[in-house]
Amino acid sequence: MDLNTITDVRDARLREPWRPGDAWLGGGTYLFSEPQPHLRRLVDLSRMGWEPLTRHPDGSLEISATCTITQLSRFGRRSLDSPAASLFEQCCRAFLASFKIWNMATVGGNLCNGLPAGPMISLTAALDGSCLLQAQDGSTREVKVADFIRGAGLKDLADGELLRSVTLPGRALDCRTAFRQASLYGLGRSGALVIGALDPVDGSLAVTVTAATTRPFRFWFPLPPTAEHLRAAIDGAVSGPEWFDDIHGLPEWRRHMGLRLAEEVRRELTAPTTPHGSEEGAR
Repeated sequence: MDLNTITDVRDARLREPWRPGDAWLGGGTYLFSEPQPHLRRLVDLSRMGWEPLTRHPDGSLEISATCTITQLSRFGRRSLDSPAASLFEQCCRAFLASFKIWNMATVGGNLCNGLPAGPMISLTAALDGSCLLQAQDGSTREVKVADFIRGAGLKDLADGELLRSVTLPGRALDCRTAFRQASLYGLGRSGALVIGALDPVDGSLAVTVTAATTRPFRFWFPLPPTAEHLRAAIDGAVSGPEWFDDIHGLPEWRRHMGLRLAEEVRRELTAPTTPHGSEEGAR
């Protein structure tokens, strides 16, 4: 893609003053996909040398903004010894993207685009992730992923502020998870994506609805809710305009699928299990 308004590409390690028309460049899969007439300069993060994934002593997992989808997928399959590991690959597979995009697209870029169907938003919001944001003066602040995304394409980022990383707490990684996705097409963009996470310590259940809504909605219940309680919680929190409306699904359909998938997730995670760990009656 010829970005004919770009006059310069700068190395982010130089820490030069931010100016109007600047944009952070991660993998570039969005920036290079369509014209960006408002941009004049790209600040390249690719040489910052951030470790893609770091497991801390407290069990938490820090994912750098420049971690690629390929790196995240490989880590979830090969290195993460936690019950929630399968969710990493499920969310990576929710991308409408080829392996070439996987090799370049970054976790931070997916979050900062703020698109309802962003599967890295779904993953990190469902696992109670927190964003580490860094301002131009070097100061930092933290905000939950579920609060970082404020709407379709809207995020809690000040001018020149940078998403440095996302941290998932160790307790969330120990949760048993359930994943459901729906699309109007066989290989289409997610129209609804719902993730459940059952805490093995206190039995609490978190159900996160994304893609169907303009922003992530994470519902936490101290004890698994009934079907009626779950439905009422979702309908009470998500107002009409917050059910997303675009070519990939009407709001009525998205609401229907969001509620349906949330109930499927609830049933999967609360179904009685046999001594061998399988669901009662499973074949």
